[in-house]
Formats: sequence, C-alpha cells, structure tokens
Amino acid sequence: MGIEGRDKVKTLETGAAALSNQLGKTVQRLRKAYNLSLSDLSEQSGVAKSIISQIERNETNPTLATIWRLSQALDVSIERVLQAADDGPFLEKSSRGDTPILVSEDGKCRLAIIGWIKTVEWLQWYDFSADPGGVLESEAHQRGSVESLSVNEGELEVEVGGAIEHAKAGETLRYRCDRPHAIRNMSQKVASATMICILKAAAME
Repeated sequence: MGIEGRDKVKTLETGAAALSNQLGKTVQRLRKAYNLSLSDLSEQSGVAKSIISQIERNETNPTLATIWRLSQALDVSIERVLQAADDGPFLEKSSRGDTPILVSEDGKCRLAIIGWIKTVEWLQWYDFSADPGGVLESEAHQRGSVESLSVNEGELEVEVGGAIEHAKAGETLRYRCDRPHAIRNMSQKVASATMICILKAAAME
C-alpha cells in the first residue's frame, strides 16, 4: 500500500529535511578538509557565500544546480555529497579518481587525502610524495597539533622551529605542527611517506 495524503507529504518533508541536513554537514566537512573559507568556496563554485553558510546551517534547500556547483568545486560527485551517513556502507572503497590531491607551491610535492572525511576536524592522513628538491611548507595548525611522518621510500627532512631531523625508509618523525614547519626531499630520488596529522592533541612541553 502506498502512503497517501498528509502522511505522504509528512514523509516527503521528513526525508527532504534529513537530506538537507546531511548535505550541510558534508559541504562543511569537505570545505574544512581543503582548508577553504566560505569566501574561497564561494569564489570557486560561483555560489554566494551567504547561501553556502545557510546550506551548512541547514537553513535552506538548495537547487540541484547549486549542489552541482558545490560538488564540482569540492571535487566530489553529487552522489557522494548527497549520500546519507546512516545509509552508507560500513565497508567503503574509494577509487584513485575520488581521492583529492593537493600540490605544493613548487609543484614538486603531492598530498593525496586518504583520510576519512568525518574525522577531518581532529584526524587527517595523507599519502605524501616529493620529487627531488621538493619542499612542502605549512603554516602553523591549531595549538597542540602533532604530525607523524612515516617514510616509505627515499629520505625526507623535517624542519620545525629551527630544529631539523632526517628520516629514511622505515623511520618515522613526530613533531609539533602548531608552528610553521617544512618537509623537504633533499635527495636525488622521489620520496614517499604516510602523513598523519592529529589536531587538538595534548600540548607537548
């Protein structure tokens, strides 16, 4: 039997509200994962800053065109943006095409975002690779943040607050990242590592 009359309308309204709420949370998480401000995302998507803010606060029902623009700016499919968290599978698989990649200013370092979007506000992890001479310079993260860099291939140098340390394949460096820091590949070979950033970690003395 189908749902008729007011019951059908109520069901549709409830479903729409749940979808809108999930959309807002997803847009906000993806925006923060890319370290984008509302103004940045507005500029890249062509969607007004005020509209994006309303979407994130679940105060509006955006059009399909608006959702499409945001998905393009955030480099994800519309299906991924609209996917409800409660209905999603526990076992997930992401293809290479679904993995966002950040590139350093010199174009020689790449960060593939392999972490779970739901943990981005406190835990982030990446596949990091650097061509010879590549440098990834980062501003300070929030106070108490710590990074862990486990080298898989080659050799990398990390500099934090004037201190410099090197790590080869099989070695791991952990350091405060709540101050400016840099990762360099000083060798003549491509280097790769797994990087984990723990935000809001206990402040180190």
